[in-house]
Amino acid sequence: MGGVTDELETELVQPGTESVPGPAARWSAKLMRLTDKIVARRRATVDAVVQAPSPLQPIDLTDDAAVTEVLDLAQRVGQVVLAAGTAVTDTTTQIQFIASTYGLTQCDIDVTYDSIRISADRGPSLPPASTMRVVRYRSLDFTRLSQVDRLTRRIRREVPPPRQAHADLDAITSAPHPYHRWIATFGWSLLAAAISLLLGGGALVAVISFATTLLIDRCNRLLNRRGLPFFFQNMVGGLIATVPAILMQTFAHGIETNPTLIVAAGITVLLSGIQLVGAVEDAITGAPITAGARMLEVVVMTGAIIAGVAIALRGAQALGAAMPAINISASTDITTLPLKLVAGALASMAFALACYAERRALLAAAISGAAITACFLLVQHSGFGPVLAAAVAATAVGLAGGLLARRALTPPLVIAVAGITPMLPGLSVYRGLDALLNNNMLFGLNQMLAALMIGCALGGGITLGEWIARWLRQPRILLRVTGVRPEKL
Repeated sequence: MGGVTDELETELVQPGTESVPGPAARWSAKLMRLTDKIVARRRATVDAVVQAPSPLQPIDLTDDAAVTEVLDLAQRVGQVVLAAGTAVTDTTTQIQFIASTYGLTQCDIDVTYDSIRISADRGPSLPPASTMRVVRYRSLDFTRLSQVDRLTRRIRREVPPPRQAHADLDAITSAPHPYHRWIATFGWSLLAAAISLLLGGGALVAVISFATTLLIDRCNRLLNRRGLPFFFQNMVGGLIATVPAILMQTFAHGIETNPTLIVAAGITVLLSGIQLVGAVEDAITGAPITAGARMLEVVVMTGAIIAGVAIALRGAQALGAAMPAINISASTDITTLPLKLVAGALASMAFALACYAERRALLAAAISGAAITACFLLVQHSGFGPVLAAAVAATAVGLAGGLLARRALTPPLVIAVAGITPMLPGLSVYRGLDALLNNNMLFGLNQMLAALMIGCALGGGITLGEWIARWLRQPRILLRVTGVRPEKL
């Protein structure tokens, strides 16, 4: 509060004009302006990126270099948020906001799965300016996403010159991860241990799941350095996740445990890195091209995981080893609800940690994980199926994510994706695969379809929850045809 106090004192010692009625009115006016500044600094982007600052500082539309500089800045911001899994509608809104801030209010924006195109109308006497940028990578660096989120708010508040904004964005995109890669590996391993506890496993299963996921992450890290496509990396991950379960089922006869949970935890960890939420949200919000591309990626990467598990199981059969038996089903028991809430919170926090989230986001992710676990178990215990339970729980998390994002100033995507991680259908995928491999086609297809429906329910619930969060605040919309409505202070 020191800076705020100094600012207030500086404003109060400045001489006023005679048109001001008196000291009380001057105090009131200055306090109101200062309050507006404080609120603007604490406003999340979900509310801020709906209007342009006032006054606008438009660039010279006849200067091709200046126009291109602004368009490139908007595209680079869009590239970061799109690569992190943000939906097309939110990415388009953020790009439109950046361009409008500098005076390019009439823009046609086309965002697809791997490209961003912008065409800016400069009036009847000038040709339109068009640029395109290809998104060549996918990133789960939530710290980078949060920093771009803050840069967008600062552009809204201060309108820095485009060159300065480019420099700030360069510093964000070129900065190393906020902590060592081994900490991210620990996060993935902790996620697997938490998922195994959530599914009902004991301490031994949690420890083995932790060690197995650590091995998966380090192996895939090495394969990624050698340029192996992600499809084969997921296949290797599915194979490694199954081997410890086969060994336990074959040799650990005197230990009362369920090796199946090790495989289910490994599958859940591998599924958590797939951009499911963005795919479903794009399909719901009217971006079919990108939704189709993302959904195809989800299906292909899930198929790679299934292929790796199937290779391990067929290898076990060929060698005469025992296959992990599927003797458990989804439980609706809430007698261990406190333990499951802790496991759900730990799983979401671990996923956020593995994705390099900031410290302020870890607590928010843990809260969302506990919330979705509680909602899912309580709804399912009430007699509803897992699909409806997943939809209700995801809606609650989407709403909580939108509200917590304002408190923690964290993009809602971070909280939403971390929150749904405990509910990813890793066990259903494994049960369906086991049934298919044993010629039980009807049950196997039923389980695979159930897993797909749960995934869609999670993505759809997140979308609905975030819409409710925005509706509750009723933000003013960005006018894309007639210009930008300036903010009234």
